[in-house]
Amino acid sequence: MRQRRIGSFSVSAVGLGGMPMSIPGRKDRDTSIATVHAALDAGVTLIDTADAYTSPTDGQGHNEILIAEALASYGADTSQVLVATKGGLLYADPGPWVRSGQPDYLTVAAKQSATRLGVETIGLYQFHRPDPEVPYAESIGALKDLVAAGVIRHVGISNANVDQIREARGILGDDLVSVQNQFSPAYLDSRAELELCAKLGLAFLPWSPLGGIRRAGDLADDHAVFGEVGREVGASPQQVALAWELSLAEIVIPIPGASQPASITDSAKAADLELSAEQLARLGA
Repeated sequence: MRQRRIGSFSVSAVGLGGMPMSIPGRKDRDTSIATVHAALDAGVTLIDTADAYTSPTDGQGHNEILIAEALASYGADTSQVLVATKGGLLYADPGPWVRSGQPDYLTVAAKQSATRLGVETIGLYQFHRPDPEVPYAESIGALKDLVAAGVIRHVGISNANVDQIREARGILGDDLVSVQNQFSPAYLDSRAELELCAKLGLAFLPWSPLGGIRRAGDLADDHAVFGEVGREVGASPQQVALAWELSLAEIVIPIPGASQPASITDSAKAADLELSAEQLARLGA
């Protein structure tokens, strides 16, 4: 599988988003573990999680614990797998999730995430969403302190706009390595952030790159051209969408969510799917 970079890590060009395996309506635990194992079998070496990926009865950190269990039970070397997690949100049912960007909270949350993941240092820790009650610089400053303390190795930010990316870069310098924003054929509002990341050399991790949990299966219905190109190259519309996103810049690493092995096995194939210039032009239009 093609590789791309996140800071000092070389990772697969397509990652695995763990959220669907922990939220209400999820599959059973064995299916979730099998999904992670299928991702590893397919060459996926980036797994994205968050302490807020859980359900009302499980408490903060369900998905982190699940990912750690899946890696431990894989039965082969997983030392090259980068598990990226996030802090700054608290699960709330029915929602919206509660934002918490207080430095003291982020410091404790990161240490708790490291414990759940079973690591001394988190490879990539991401600020989940800006907290309007806390100056952005204060939240980002807490992550800088966590790097200095050895709790985290690299910093990412999520759901950030152009100004926030620049502000975080000014505080963190080279410790900032990634931005995770929503981006898909149905949601192109983060195009400016993607382009800025390409200029700065930051990895751009589209979340919901297929349109979200409820819409991923209907991608070809909503955007017929992805189905058309898929038929031309013998690939699913979802593979085509991910391959198109990968073509936008070398810093793009989509993280499609999956809750069953077949989904991530299909998505992983997008990393090596070659599309012609004419096909990419049609998809981009």
